[in-house]
Amino acid sequence: MGDDRPHYYGKHGTPQKYDPTFKGPIYNRGCTDVICCVVLFLAIVGYVAVGILAWTHGDPRKMIYPTDSQGEFCGQKGMKNSNKPFLFYFNIVKCASPLVLLEFQCPTPQICVDECPDRYLTFLKARNSRDLHYYKKFCVPGFQNNKGVAEVLRDGDCPAVITPSKPLAQRCFPAIHAHKGVLMVGNETTYEDGLGTKKNITELVEGAKKANRVLEARQLAMRIFEDYTVSWYWIIIGLVIAMVLSLLFIILLRFLAGIMVWVMIVMVILVLGYGIFHCYMEYARLRGEAGSDISLVDLGFQTDLRVYLHLRQTWMAFMIILSILEVIIILLLIFLRKRILIAIALIKEASRAVGCVMCSMLYPLVTFFLLCLCIAYWASTAIFLSTSNEAVYKIFDDGACPLVGKTCNPETFPSANESRQCPNSRCQFAFYGGESGYHRVLLGLQIFNAFMFFWLANFVLALGQVTLAGAFASYYWAMHKPDDMPAFPLFSAFGRALRYHTGSLAFGSLILAIVQIIRVMLEYLDQRLKAAENKFAKFLMTCLKCCFWCLEKFIKFLNRNAYIMIAIYGTNFCTSARNAFFLLMRNIIRVAVLDKVTDFLFLLGKLLIVGSVGILAFFFFTHRIRIVQDTAPPLNYYWVPILTVIVGSYLIAHGFFSVYGMCVDTLFLCFCEDLERNDGSQERPYFMSPELRDILLKGSAEEGKREEAQEEEEE
Repeated sequence: MGDDRPHYYGKHGTPQKYDPTFKGPIYNRGCTDVICCVVLFLAIVGYVAVGILAWTHGDPRKMIYPTDSQGEFCGQKGMKNSNKPFLFYFNIVKCASPLVLLEFQCPTPQICVDECPDRYLTFLKARNSRDLHYYKKFCVPGFQNNKGVAEVLRDGDCPAVITPSKPLAQRCFPAIHAHKGVLMVGNETTYEDGLGTKKNITELVEGAKKANRVLEARQLAMRIFEDYTVSWYWIIIGLVIAMVLSLLFIILLRFLAGIMVWVMIVMVILVLGYGIFHCYMEYARLRGEAGSDISLVDLGFQTDLRVYLHLRQTWMAFMIILSILEVIIILLLIFLRKRILIAIALIKEASRAVGCVMCSMLYPLVTFFLLCLCIAYWASTAIFLSTSNEAVYKIFDDGACPLVGKTCNPETFPSANESRQCPNSRCQFAFYGGESGYHRVLLGLQIFNAFMFFWLANFVLALGQVTLAGAFASYYWAMHKPDDMPAFPLFSAFGRALRYHTGSLAFGSLILAIVQIIRVMLEYLDQRLKAAENKFAKFLMTCLKCCFWCLEKFIKFLNRNAYIMIAIYGTNFCTSARNAFFLLMRNIIRVAVLDKVTDFLFLLGKLLIVGSVGILAFFFFTHRIRIVQDTAPPLNYYWVPILTVIVGSYLIAHGFFSVYGMCVDTLFLCFCEDLERNDGSQERPYFMSPELRDILLKGSAEEGKREEAQEEEEE
C-alpha cells in the first residue's frame, strides 16, 4: 500500500512502537487540560447567573397572549381583562404599516373584548339606535356617550366601524370571503366612515388583506399546532414503531451482519423503486383533470400544501428526484461491490463488539436526555430574555404631529405639554423594550446563551463518543475476547471520561462551539444584508459561510478521532488530535475506502427504516389504510404529522446507528494501531480477530511481511 516507505512515516509522524505491556485503554492516567475544565465550570456558573437574571425579569406571557393599548394582557386569570380573551383593533387597515414588522404592534387603538363583532355597524348608525349597547363593547372601557361623533372618533374612544370578524390566535380579523367575484365583509359592499359618508368596501378589504398577509405565517403556525394537538399520539406511535424497527435491525445485524447488509441494500432499492412507481401512477392519474397542468411557478406559494399534490408537475419532480437517487445508489453499489465485502467484515466485527457491550445500545438515551436538558435550558432562557423588556408607550397621532413616535407616560400624558402641542394625539402602548443597562446588553446575553448551548451540547456529544470509544477499545485490545475484557467496560469508560478528561472534552467542544457561533452570526448578517445590491458583499458572505461550514465538518472529524485516542491513551486533546491525524494520514487509503463505505451502508440502513415508517405514515394519515374505522384524525395538513414522523424516525435510527458508527471508527483506529505495534508473529501477535485479519490484510504489504516472518521462523 506504499506505507512501508521510510520517508512516508517522516511526513506523517512516527508510528507506534511495540510495547509488550500495552493491553488496551490505560487505566493509570492523570487529568488533562485542567485549565479548560476550570473555564467550563466558570462559564456554567455565568450561564446559571444569566438564566436567573432572565427568569427574574422575563415574562413569557408577552409572547403568547395579546396586549391592548394599555399594555394589559387579554384573557389572563386574575387580571383586569381576565374575561376578555380577544384583542380587537379599531382600524385593522393600519396593521399593514411597516411599524408592525419593526415593533410588533399596530399603530391603532386596541382593546380586549369578550367576543369578536358578528355584524357590520358604524358608530353613527349605532349611536341613534338600540345597537349602541352592543357597539359600546368595542369602545374603550368606561366610555360614556357624552361627546359628539367627531370628538369620539378624534379621541379614539370608539372605532368608526365594526365588521364581522373571526378570532385567530386570540385576535379579531375580518371575515373576508368572495361572493360572485366581489370581495365582501359580511354581506356589505359599501360602508360608512362613521360620519355618514358612503365608501366602497374594497378599500377596507384591501387594507384588511394586507394585514392578513403580515399575519399569514401566524395563521399557518396555528393550523400546524392544531394538527399536532389531534395527531400527537399517532406521531408517538409512529416514532415507537421506528424505535422498534431500529432495535430489531440492530439485533439482526448482530447475528446476520452479511445477510442484513445485502437485504438492506436490496430493500432500499425496492423502496425507492416503489416511490418512483407511485409518483408515476399519480402523474398518470392526474392526466386530463382540470387545473392539473398548472406549473409550480404560476401557482406560487400556497399555505395549504395539499394544493401541490393536485399538480402533475409536482409528481414529475418527485419522480425525477427519486430516479436520480436510485441511479446514484445503484452506480455506487456497482463500483464499490468489492469494498462492500470488506466493509461487511468490519461491520461483523463491530457487531461482535456491540454484542459484548450490549448496554452501549442504551447509551444514546443518556445522550438524548442530556441534550434535552441543554435544549430546554437554552430555550427557556432565550424566551425569558426576549420577554424581559418593559412596556414602552409612544405618542400616536393620525395628523401631522411632530411628536409622533416619542416615548410618553400614559398616566401624566393628559396634562403634559405634548398633549397640548398635539391635541389629537394619544399615548398608547407601542412595544416592549427598555433603556436600562440590562436592556442594552440583552443582545449580548442572547449571543452568550446561544454560545453556551453549542458548547454544552457539543460537550454532551463528546462525552458519549469518549465513553463508547473506551468501551469498544477495551473489546479490541482484549487478546481473548470477551474473557480479558473488564467487567463493566461502558461504566468504566464513562467514569474515566468524567474524572480525567472533562477538560479535554471541554477544549474540543469549545473549538467547535466557536466555529458554530460564527456560522450563526454569518447567517444573521446574511439575512440583514439580503436587501443590499452589493454583489461583492454577497459573494464574500457566501465564501465565508462555505469556508466555515467546511471547517466545522473537519473539526468534527478530527475531534471524533481525537476522542478515541483520549479514551485509549489518556493524553490531552492537542496530543490526541495530532496522533489521530497522523495515524489516519499514514492509513489514508484505508480511511478513504473502508470508513466511508461503512458510513454509506449505515446511511442505507437509516433510509430503509425512515422510508418504511414514512410510507406507513403516508398511507395512514391519508386514509389509504385504516387500523379500525376512521382511525386517522382529521387534519388541516396531513404532511405535518408525516414529516414529523419521518424526521423523528431518522433521529431515532441515527441514535442507534451512531453506536455502530462509533464502534466501527474505534475498531478501525485500533486496527491501524495494531498494524504498527505488532507484526502477527508469536512474539508480537495481532489483537484483531482472525476473520478481520483475513479480510483487511488480504494482499496488503503487512500480510506479506507477516508471511515472510512465519517462513523465516519455520526455516
